[in-house]
Parts: sequence; C-alpha cells; structure tokens
Amino acid sequence: MPDDAFEPGPPHPATGPPTLPLAPATARLRVVVADDNPVVRAGLGVLLSGRADIQVVAEAADGREAYEKTLHHRPDVVLLDVRMPGVDGISALPHLVGIAPVLMLTYSRESEIVHEALRLGAGGYLVHGEFTADQLVQAVRDTRNGRANFTATAADALLAHMRHGTAPNRAALPDGLGAALTGAPVRTPVHEPSPHREHSESLSQLQPLVGQSSVSGGSVSPPNRQQYGLSSREVEVMELIASGMSNQQIAATCFISEKTVKNHINRIFTKLHSTSRSEAIARWLGTAPRDPGRHP
Repeated sequence: MPDDAFEPGPPHPATGPPTLPLAPATARLRVVVADDNPVVRAGLGVLLSGRADIQVVAEAADGREAYEKTLHHRPDVVLLDVRMPGVDGISALPHLVGIAPVLMLTYSRESEIVHEALRLGAGGYLVHGEFTADQLVQAVRDTRNGRANFTATAADALLAHMRHGTAPNRAALPDGLGAALTGAPVRTPVHEPSPHREHSESLSQLQPLVGQSSVSGGSVSPPNRQQYGLSSREVEVMELIASGMSNQQIAATCFISEKTVKNHINRIFTKLHSTSRSEAIARWLGTAPRDPGRHP
C-alpha cells in the first residue's frame, strides 16, 4: 500500500464501527478518436466526454498514431476516419480491430470504401452529416457491446450488396486508400504486448501514404470552398455543422454563445445559398446537384 494511502483505524468506542466504503463507480467507456481534422477531434472530445459514461482517453491525427494510442490505452472503442495523411484509416484498420472495436466515423461515403472497411473488421460505419449527436453517442455504446450501426449511405451500400450479391472491386479504392498495407504483415495482438516494441513494429513497416484530408467531403476532387467567402470562424462552424453537431455543442466547442452560433449559421446559409442544414452540408461537401441558374 502506498505511504499516503488512507487506512481506517479501529472503531472508536464513542462513534461505533467505521463507515463502509462506497461501491465503486461504474467504469466509463473509454474512446480513442482518430481524425486528421483538429476541429472534428475537439468537437468529438467535447461531445463524448460530456456524457457521464464516456471518456475520450486519447486523440490521433493519422492511422499510425491511432495504432500507437490504441495499443497504449486499450480503449473500449476507436472512432476512425478514412482519409488521413500518412497512414490512412483503411490501412490502419486491420491493425486496430485486433486490439479494440472500431467504428468508422468519416466523410467518405463511397460504396467501395464502406465494403472494404466492413470486410477488414469495422464494427459500424457513420458518415458525417447523417446522424445526430445522440445517435453518435448510442452508436459508440453499441459498438462496445458488439452491435453495429450504419448511417443511410453505408446502409444503402450494404443493401445493394445483398441485392446483387457482389461487392465492388476491392482493387478500385479511390485515392490509393489501403495501399499502406502492401508488404506489411498484419498482426492482431490478443494479449497485452510484451514488450511494447514488438507489436509496434508491424505498423512501423507501413509505407506512409499521403491521403486526402477528411474535410474534403470524401470527393477525389474537393469542392472549391473559397468561392463561398466564409471567414475562418464560419469555416470552423460549418465543419462542426457537417459533423452533425447541434448549436449547443458548437457553442461549447468554440467557446461562444448559442446566439453567436445562430448568427454565424445565418451568414453561412446566405453565403452558401442554402435554407437548411442539410442543403448547406451538401454544398459544403460538394455533393449538392449543380444548379445552372444559381451562382456559385
């Protein structure tokens, strides 16, 4: 026992027996967040750690760091983006699933990426802009308990696969995703690593692959967002809107009032020629159909 640990003495005759210790608190669900966008990481940290039963224990900006943090912290769930510089999420995924359940949380909505992520062991697939904050929190809890969650895009990809009976060509992943797996043995540690260096070698052999940033909206050619003329703060707010955050969560993340958030959103909608969150997100991600009668 440590020197400074408290050890109750014998009961005092005047006070009776010592008070029984409180029952231990329920362990919090421990999460590692891997996304190359610091705004998204910060927002997820505020959102998830604000729940009494969830704790974000580490953040990572690429697949290699995600593996190292996951190996060190042994979380209950890993939230993993697809497109990250260095080692992308698809390349890191088979290394991570042997350590902890992985929930894909990404802007990447291509059908072939959804299939490859699930083939490699992902426990669910959520596309930013297709879920609410409460749905994300529940998906994290479900992933820890072995229940899969999919947003509409991922569910559609699965349904198409069931109807046609074939998955998209596995060699056709965009942007060279998953290429960092080439030539590297995939190890899935089952027991506590001993020593730590032995298991980290498998990911250290991955060849860095400069992938597209997650904020590109999952397109091979990212949309030209400069045309909208958003300020740096408006860009930050728009990214949080696209991640599915409510006004209250955006206010907490940016340390501003909800009224200020609403003012930013009004200006954003004007600049993006949008009348709703979904329309603004579609324009921001470059997925909205072109309207020749409207500029930009």
